Amino acid sequence: MARISVVIPLYNEIDNVAPLCTALSDALGESDTEIIIVDDGSRDGSAAALDREAAARGERFKIIHLQRNFGQTAAMQAGIDAARGEVIVTLDADLQNDPEDVLPLAQRVLAENLDVVAGWRKNRQDGMLLRKIPSRIANRLIRRLTGVYLHDYGCTLRAYRASVIKGVRLYGEMHRFIPAWLSTLTYTDRIVEVPVRHHPRRTGQSKYGITRTFRVLVDLLLVKFFLGYSQRPMHFFGVIGLALLSIGSAMLLYLFVDKFGYGAEISGRPMLIAGVLFFLAGLQFLNTGIVGEMLARIYHESQDKKTYVVRHTVHLDPPA
Repeated sequence: MARISVVIPLYNEIDNVAPLCTALSDALGESDTEIIIVDDGSRDGSAAALDREAAARGERFKIIHLQRNFGQTAAMQAGIDAARGEVIVTLDADLQNDPEDVLPLAQRVLAENLDVVAGWRKNRQDGMLLRKIPSRIANRLIRRLTGVYLHDYGCTLRAYRASVIKGVRLYGEMHRFIPAWLSTLTYTDRIVEVPVRHHPRRTGQSKYGITRTFRVLVDLLLVKFFLGYSQRPMHFFGVIGLALLSIGSAMLLYLFVDKFGYGAEISGRPMLIAGVLFFLAGLQFLNTGIVGEMLARIYHESQDKKTYVVRHTVHLDPPA
């Protein structure tokens, strides 16, 4: 089994294919590594170029071709599923991440018994304030909401302990939130961040624009919910439901006393409508919590989805 697996999602990077493979071969040398490049349905000839490079460089290189463009998160998941190493390192294919940083990050996971070593592009070379400023705002917001304090959530260059990263499933555009997801399976002090090199893009075009900031914000709300309540949705919906029920009940009780104790007319009062709406909304949230609990139980039992990750097992033979 390869001790280190390098996973690289790639989409329409034909000009970077050969330089990337060369840089990886030079950086990894004779180390016990496998290189998994996932072609995410490229349409510019990258697929054929990858096949040529893999044929020329030997069995260390493994190329996975997806049927169409599924997105970076799905491509990364495909590579993680195929990885056999004890440590899995992810990086971008545009050579802005430096392959020379791969081994130091992976070796730190092994040497210091960590679960995640995340890259920090301390000196970013994007050269666009319109990308840097929203990125800094998003990073600060993610840190505050998830409790995982990394400077750079947008850096793909990260090293993961395989037993931990394989415990989560990635979908949508959740690749940037992986450290936050993993905080549900490990302690945050096993997630560290180190500065890494960052280079300006030399060829090709960036696949990201300013619009991704809005998608990040939407995904962040989903991440926040799953981090805190994926296994106990009743705690989320139930609290809201009880609060709304209490407000609605208090309003209706007040009107009941006003009507039958003092003979007041309540049929045309806005409080009556508001009280009924709050009461019904509270019931709806409680029902949603119950359904969520049932779905969570069905999901974990039907998929045999474990709610824990085994770090290692010590087996001692009984004395003779």
